Amino acid sequence: MQLGRDFVRALAQITKERGLSPEVIASSLEAALISAYKKYQGGNQDVEVHIDSENGDISICEVKHVVAEVTAPDTEISIEEAHSKGFVDVAEGDYIRIERNPENFGRIAAQTARQVIIQRLKDAERQIIFEEFSDRVGDLVTGVVFKSENDQVLIRLNDRTEAILPREERIVGETYIPGDRLKFYLLDVRQTTRGPRIVVSRTHPGLLRKLLELEVPEIQEGVIEIKNIVREAGARAKVAVQTLDMNVDPVGACVGNNGARIKSISKELCGEKVDVIIWSSDPLQYVRNSLSPAKIVKIEPILEQEKAVTVFARPDQLSLAIGKAGQNVRLAARLTGWKIDINALEPERMPTLHDIFQDIIDEGETK
Repeated sequence: MQLGRDFVRALAQITKERGLSPEVIASSLEAALISAYKKYQGGNQDVEVHIDSENGDISICEVKHVVAEVTAPDTEISIEEAHSKGFVDVAEGDYIRIERNPENFGRIAAQTARQVIIQRLKDAERQIIFEEFSDRVGDLVTGVVFKSENDQVLIRLNDRTEAILPREERIVGETYIPGDRLKFYLLDVRQTTRGPRIVVSRTHPGLLRKLLELEVPEIQEGVIEIKNIVREAGARAKVAVQTLDMNVDPVGACVGNNGARIKSISKELCGEKVDVIIWSSDPLQYVRNSLSPAKIVKIEPILEQEKAVTVFARPDQLSLAIGKAGQNVRLAARLTGWKIDINALEPERMPTLHDIFQDIIDEGETK
C-alpha cells in the first residue's frame, strides 16, 4: 500500500518548516494506522505497521501466535493454517507475521495520515509556545488587547500566542479596549489538553519592579537595589530602595529629573502614585521612611507587642501620614512588616503669663 511520493515530499517540507522530527510523525502515524486498521477490520488483532519514509510505502502485518487449538482467532492461528499460508518451518508457540492489504483501506490510511499530521503540527506548535513562555515566568511582556467582553480579557502576545488577564489581575477602574498595547507581568504558564494556558497580570508587584528596571539604568546596572515593593494597583505603591554607591541618591535616580522616570511608570500603571523610599536596616528608621511623604516627629516601639510601633506626627501631618482611607499607613505596614499606630503630637510651646499666674494661684490654694 502506498501513501505516495507526494506525501513523502509534503512530510519532508513540513518537518523542515516546523522543526518536527520525521521519526516522531512516522511513529505517531504508525500508531494511528494500527488503531484505524483494527477499527476497519472490527477486531482485536495484534497489528504492526511500518512506513517507508523514502517512498511512502506502508506495510501492515497481523502478528499471530501459532497454537494447537485456536481459541482467539484475532491473535492466534493453527499450525495447519500457518503451513497453508507458506510458513512451513513454524512450530507450536512461534509467532508469524501475515501481511495484509485490505481493499479500500488505502483511502482510510491517507485520511488518517492527514489527521495525524495536522494534530502533530498543533501539538508541536503548542509545545513550542509552552517552551518559549514557560522560561519567561516573572518577565515583562508587551501585548495587545484583542478581546474584552463578557468579563473576559484576552491579550495577544504574538501572532500565535494568546494570554488571559483574569479579573483579580486587572487594575480596578482600568479599561481594556481592543487594540490597546500594554505591558504585563507574565504570571503563570501551564500545559493543558487544549494547549498552553498563559496568565498575565497588571497588579503584581513584579510589574512595577520590571518597569523600574526598564526605566532606571542604575537598577539595571546593580548600583541601586530594590528591597521591597507593595502595591494597591492603580492607586498607590511604595518601593524601598538602597544604593550600593554612596555617590548615587537612590530616590533621586528612581524619580528622575523633574520626576520624568517615575511619571513614565505611573502613566503605564493607569496613574498609580509611586512613593520611592530609602530602605534601612534600622527597623524604626525604615518605618519612619516608609510613611513618606509625611514627616514623623517621634517613633516608639510597643514593648508588649512584637514588631509594633507608635508613631507621632504633628496635626498638620496626621492626615498625610494616614493617607486616604488609611492607604499610606496600610502600605507602610505591608512594606516594613510592622504594625503602625499613628497619633497626633501637639507642638510644644513657651508658658504664657496666664500659665504663670495660674500656677501661683494653684500653689496658694494648696497651702
